[in-house]
Amino acid sequence: MRFVSFGSGSSGNCTCIDSDRTHLLVDVGLTRKKTAECLKQMDLSLKDIDGIFLTHEHSDHIAGLRLIAKQTDAPIYATPGTIEAVRSTTGGREIDPDRFIAVRPDVKTTVGDITVCPIHISHDAADPVGYRFLHGGKKACVCTDLGCYTDYTVECLQDSDVLLLEANHDVNMLQVGPYPYSLKRRILSDRGHLSNASSGELLNRILNHHLKAIFLGHLSEENNLPELAFETVRVEIMDGGSGYRPDDLPIHVARRRNMSEIVSW
Repeated sequence: MRFVSFGSGSSGNCTCIDSDRTHLLVDVGLTRKKTAECLKQMDLSLKDIDGIFLTHEHSDHIAGLRLIAKQTDAPIYATPGTIEAVRSTTGGREIDPDRFIAVRPDVKTTVGDITVCPIHISHDAADPVGYRFLHGGKKACVCTDLGCYTDYTVECLQDSDVLLLEANHDVNMLQVGPYPYSLKRRILSDRGHLSNASSGELLNRILNHHLKAIFLGHLSEENNLPELAFETVRVEIMDGGSGYRPDDLPIHVARRRNMSEIVSW
């Protein structure tokens, strides 16, 4: 399998996960041009995509959908609530409704030789999910835009080989920052976004000896810094009693506007 983030943050989100013969995108929040450029670096084009999986309908996750859908015949997978919300947007109304295929949390869907299992998450969207991708005993997960996590989240993410996990904000930066009080409350709520510290706490519960890469994603441009997210998560792991040392773990910060390294395993 291969795993790569094309971009992660409020400016746009897109991740590619593939096997030798099946190529999938998670969210299409980047422009068609940017997405195509990233695919070219993987020796792929939009016509090679076998499925597009949407986590939810917020614009930083679907902004490129209308134009990308014109250059690929790939089905668009999302939960029923997300499909309804996407189709209510101007761009969504231009897409043939038959392109959309409904998925549900904890119900597996197979595309080519990759099995996909949505994960229920708590976020202020219509019907949001994360995703698990399974192929040949390998497991990759995308889990961002969640205001909190539970034992269910931990169970879903355990045994991952590669993981893109939200580390959205530093709580102190957010609290003293310029956002209005209502937006701060939203972000800090159980239906908002996961903080750096909470991301580290969650990681402590899902670390394993076969992790190939951990990407910290969806960092806030106003309320976080890549270095701060990285160090905060490392401190949480060091103090968390998991038995793992942060220096021994492949922790990376997914870049906002640029492609991450390609992880192959």
